[in-house]
Amino acid sequence: MKKKVVLAFSGGLDTSFCAIYLAQDMGLEVHSVLVNTGGFSEEELEQVASRAYALGVTSHATIDETENYYNASIRYLIFGNVLKNATYPLSVSAERVSQATAIANYVKKIGANFVAHGSTGAGNDQVRFDMIFNILIPDVEIITPIRDLKLSRESEIDYLHNHGVEYNAEKAKYSINKGIWGTSVGGKETLTSHDTLPEEAWPTPVTATAPKRITLTFEKGEPVALDGERLGPVKVIQQLQAIAQPYGIGRDIHIGDTIIGIKGRVGFEAAAPVIIIKAHHTLEKHTLTKWQLSWKDQLASFYGNWMHEGQFHDPVMRDIEAFLQRSQETVSGDVFVELNPYRFQVIGVESEHDLMSSAFGSYGEMNNAWTGEDVKGFSKIFGNQVMIWHKVNKV
Repeated sequence: MKKKVVLAFSGGLDTSFCAIYLAQDMGLEVHSVLVNTGGFSEEELEQVASRAYALGVTSHATIDETENYYNASIRYLIFGNVLKNATYPLSVSAERVSQATAIANYVKKIGANFVAHGSTGAGNDQVRFDMIFNILIPDVEIITPIRDLKLSRESEIDYLHNHGVEYNAEKAKYSINKGIWGTSVGGKETLTSHDTLPEEAWPTPVTATAPKRITLTFEKGEPVALDGERLGPVKVIQQLQAIAQPYGIGRDIHIGDTIIGIKGRVGFEAAAPVIIIKAHHTLEKHTLTKWQLSWKDQLASFYGNWMHEGQFHDPVMRDIEAFLQRSQETVSGDVFVELNPYRFQVIGVESEHDLMSSAFGSYGEMNNAWTGEDVKGFSKIFGNQVMIWHKVNKV
């Protein structure tokens, strides 16, 4: 009997190569699996399945991980207002963790001897997949043909052609990864420090021009409604993305430190994540105390970096999630946002938990909770230690 290998399969160039190589060159029984994190339509899923069988796999499975992805990862990225280097909403980083975890569970389910992925030797994904497989299925051998053979995209295309599989080289010009929390775009321009992606590289063309106001409703930190319609977080993200992405909002190129120690650039379009994080952060600034906000910033920064590096299964992540979730008890209300081509603006919020209440005074105008004499005494005490330091040190 042939030994089984589970192949993480997207239908792109790398995993198409792997499907044939694992079966024909390594003599393995290939079971491909696609983990959908909200980036595929039903039609696209059917096309990927058809492609997998055309490449000769023994079986193909689709695992819909969208709701689990939101519940396990995305909601904490919202709670923490996580933007890597103040720019990138971890569109791919968190997604890979979810996919690798689901694939590891599938390997256990079918009792495979091997697990394979199509990562190259030059990116973060190889570390994320390998590490999570080593944590969750340590006795299963990992096979990485693209990395091990050090293949160029041209070599992969030639290999497919030699095995009777047509692959359009133009299609391989840009590497696009789409999920519910954003779409990444890589190409020759992102391999430089000065180029930007051309308009045709972006998956969503800019077609919306008229200003549009929307209302996002949060309950305990989670986006639950859009324009008064209660949808649940996943559908809010999907519908907001459909509305806002045609404005060109959320397009950017992120430059960051990779897990393997080199700098890397990637383009992304993530209208919904960027708007939701900014709207949520604004609501928090109205409903949380300054020390809640301060500690959240510090813990969320660590959480985002550790997630980015694939360390989702470290128990410290559960500890931080407990803090983040507890911090959201009063983060409820409506946030009003205006959309325009290539930009958006948070107009304001309405919340029963708003700490900017006129009952306690209006900043720069009127106070109702203290007197001028209270402030005089407070100011003297508040600066007392620093006054002593200056007198003692004659500065």
